[in-house]
Amino acid sequence: MRPADALGDLLKTKRSIMETGEVAVRLGVSTSHASHILDSLQEAGLVLRLRRGLWAIRMDIDPYIVPPYLTAPFPAYTSFWSALARHGMIEQVPRSIYVASPGRTRRINTSVGTYSIHHIAPELFDGFEGSNEQGYLAIPEKAVFDTVYLLAPRGGEIRLPELELPKVFRLEKIEVWTSRIKPPRLRTIVTRGLDRVLAIDSSLVHQ
Repeated sequence: MRPADALGDLLKTKRSIMETGEVAVRLGVSTSHASHILDSLQEAGLVLRLRRGLWAIRMDIDPYIVPPYLTAPFPAYTSFWSALARHGMIEQVPRSIYVASPGRTRRINTSVGTYSIHHIAPELFDGFEGSNEQGYLAIPEKAVFDTVYLLAPRGGEIRLPELELPKVFRLEKIEVWTSRIKPPRLRTIVTRGLDRVLAIDSSLVHQ
């Protein structure tokens, strides 16, 4: 199979990211042959190897759709400082893309960026929106909660001095997630951290 024909077939799937094994099944070839075809397409500047065994079928790949493919079989969504920046709640954009997942905490380097993946308890894995092709992003309230949840066990004062809340910000959503934290001590620490971070004029928060 010619690489050009292979690419045309892969583009018909409407998938932006595929594993080598998936490509092999789609094209009806061996995994080693699929890898050779993908290498040829990358040399021609038509696809991009994100990391070993993972490929961007389209060169204009959005780095924010990548996280679930890195944490599979566990799901994932962009959160913490990355989500705060995407929502315009902080000005500084972090160099790494911060990700929440029920999977293990780790750091993964790819050809489109570095991903800082942080474990979050399964009962707290919600509060995000999106799709496979658009990426998954924490809503503003969850981005704040996740950031404090991540910082709380490290000790010290939790501060987000540059934080700007959007006009519509629901405190009751944060209260729901806080109530789900199982360890009492952690729940207390996170609650106190959120109280400090959200110590603003209540008239600015629409409930």
